[in-house]
Amino acid sequence: MTMETQRSASHPATPPSAASSGPAPADPGTAATPAPPAASPEKIKFFADREKIYPRNIHGTWRQIKWAVLGVLLALYYIGPWIRWDRGPGAPDQALLIDMPGRRAYFFTIEIWPQEVYYLTGLLIIAAIGLFLVTAWFGRVWCGFTCPQTVWTDLFMWVERKIEGDRNARLRLDKAPLSFGKAGRKIGKHAAWLLIALATGGAWIMYFNDAPTVVRAFFTGQASTAVYGFTALFTATTYLLAGWAREQVCIYMCPWPRFQSAMFDEDSLIVTYEDWRGEPRGSARKGQSFEGRGDCVDCGLCWQVCPTGVDIRKGQQMACIGCALCIDACNNVMDRFGRPRNLITYDSIANQNARAEGRPVRMRLVRPRTLIYIAVLAIAATVMAYTLVTRDRVDVAVQPDRSPLFVQLSDGSIRNAYTFKILNMERNNKSYTLTTAGITGAMLTVIGYQAEPATSTVLPARPDDVATFRVLVTAPPESVPLATHDLWFVLTDQATGEVVEHRTVFASSGN
Repeated sequence: MTMETQRSASHPATPPSAASSGPAPADPGTAATPAPPAASPEKIKFFADREKIYPRNIHGTWRQIKWAVLGVLLALYYIGPWIRWDRGPGAPDQALLIDMPGRRAYFFTIEIWPQEVYYLTGLLIIAAIGLFLVTAWFGRVWCGFTCPQTVWTDLFMWVERKIEGDRNARLRLDKAPLSFGKAGRKIGKHAAWLLIALATGGAWIMYFNDAPTVVRAFFTGQASTAVYGFTALFTATTYLLAGWAREQVCIYMCPWPRFQSAMFDEDSLIVTYEDWRGEPRGSARKGQSFEGRGDCVDCGLCWQVCPTGVDIRKGQQMACIGCALCIDACNNVMDRFGRPRNLITYDSIANQNARAEGRPVRMRLVRPRTLIYIAVLAIAATVMAYTLVTRDRVDVAVQPDRSPLFVQLSDGSIRNAYTFKILNMERNNKSYTLTTAGITGAMLTVIGYQAEPATSTVLPARPDDVATFRVLVTAPPESVPLATHDLWFVLTDQATGEVVEHRTVFASSGN
């Protein structure tokens, strides 16, 4: 729907006789007839009904590129959950998996724990900067070729053309009265859309569950309510957005068109129309001379193939997603008329102006804007890679008891209790030596592992697991004269010597 305000272009005209002669005198003895009420002005409409778009099929270089990209992306999406990756005994063997119950995310060799969610933030930052850079170079290639909305809409439109025919056939079918043939085509189309949407929603669920297991459970009725619910949700959204909303998503729902122009400059490559060469336009016949006129034959194919209904000859528009199908359409027409190709082409505004003036053209990929994007992208990627490679594979979490804060024993010593957790992020059994620092004479007791107090103790941790212990720390009263003291737990990997320190608080009477 458009936000244009539609007003009446004219109002009922006053009859000439009434305009020239003034009001007619009332007939004496006859009651005056009341004048008819004035016509009310037409109501203002703030919203217009959507005009359905019927994109026409086209063949050409850019259409082939779009099919290739669509095939690769759909293959990656649907095949991704089925790729296996051996991580050892007891570990999931799915290469791409977000294990919500196990609180892990797996990406081939990389394993992300909940406390490492900042890697997701880093990945989103890198993706955003990369998108800014690509947009500054090549315009809206994301929207036109790789956006999920574009990919699935292309797939749905392909199904629609196979069942209902190309543009003219679909126009005739929609205008025709309801019949068995029309109903059969419509039902067949929507059934195919729903099957694709179901496969899409089902594949998404597989990224959060073991693929073979969840598929078997799904079709045997043993899957959880969450699996069925989210599958239905993603099936419905795919069907509605790619089948019904289509260009409405790109024009009205997506925020990217609203600010992507901020990444453009005069050297960004975008879909452009060479109006200096195409105008004045007009219809033409094959073999007719083009002397004294432009190359555009005003055939309308450029906007008939556009999935958002844009006429690129009117200049840059927010609804243009940069899919380049209009380039293929125009090149086919130029070939038929024997005119030079690329009347509509991927080019920069700077090059268009240079061609119009007869100056040489050039592609400027390196310019201040792109250098800034490249520098920021390199910094973000380097920081991300460094932190990922050098990240600790063991972590410690300590929670002091709050009730009571401390216990005073019969010999006057002070004891604090802690819940001590070791996060072993490796796929090997580990043994760690635990000691303390910061309080002289502090002794450790680990419930279930060490009955007698000692200065150190050995704690085991299973592979890729959180080991939880109940640790008691006892200190002589002369070592804790204040109400609170800093206490350091020092954990040492017996195999590698890696040391992890964690600071906490030791509470005492403060006498």
